Amino acid sequence: MSTSMKHLRLVPLVMLVLAGCNGENGLRERREIHDADMAAVQTIVRSDLDRGIRGVTTAAERMRRGFLVEDTERREREMRSVMQRLQEPPRSITDLMVLPITFLAAVGTDGIVIARDADEDLMRGFDLAEANPVVQRALDGATGYELSEIPSREEGGQPSVTIVFAAPARHEGRVVGAMVAGLPLWRLAQQLTRQLQLDNADQISRGELIWVLVAYNEENHYHAGFPPDLRTLSPDLERRTRGLADSPGGFTGEFQQFSRWYGFGVLPVPAIADGVQIVLFRSDPP
Repeated sequence: MSTSMKHLRLVPLVMLVLAGCNGENGLRERREIHDADMAAVQTIVRSDLDRGIRGVTTAAERMRRGFLVEDTERREREMRSVMQRLQEPPRSITDLMVLPITFLAAVGTDGIVIARDADEDLMRGFDLAEANPVVQRALDGATGYELSEIPSREEGGQPSVTIVFAAPARHEGRVVGAMVAGLPLWRLAQQLTRQLQLDNADQISRGELIWVLVAYNEENHYHAGFPPDLRTLSPDLERRTRGLADSPGGFTGEFQQFSRWYGFGVLPVPAIADGVQIVLFRSDPP
């Protein structure tokens, strides 16, 4: 899917239900997820999508003259340098500096990456427009975002499932290139985990556990350090599909692991793409 800020849509929390309650075990954690965490997650996701659109739009405006440099080596060198500065004070674009993107790239009108914001530039020369239709749409004049798989440029590397933001760069009314930023689902999961842990610092200090992963169809996306036992206990696609069929806005449940009860919640996020769900975990104190 591709969209712009005015088309952002998230599922209302009023549709959520508590499912499969087992007495008090895990019930408090499920209530916290239902009453607080899911709303916080929705706010963060909405903010990220807005920031991504604003960030690449601002970057395209600032970088537009760089696309006009005729010397290819100079153009690449200068654009890479400027993109790095766009994410550092004092000339930074706040939306890009705050958003946990993993790359910012300049793409020529042929769809090929001119440079990205890193000296070790494995994206240079890659046909990003062919791999990501939202980039081609930007070259055609439309700003938007889309969940895409970006092939790895490293031998044997796995593709990155990434929210790709793209905006056209214009000079004197004509499109001269596009600016593109990528937010992988694992980075989104990392951001959500850190923010919820920060928001619940008192509970964390008492030994409670809070973690978040992002599920997309059959795959789970999480950051380094995510507990392996929670990966295996995370509801699979069949369980999530069944739960969302009964409660399309999301559902909660509980399980026990090593004498500790966990609540979990599954929240669909169609604003990113169909099939994307955020899975939240909260434990009771040890």
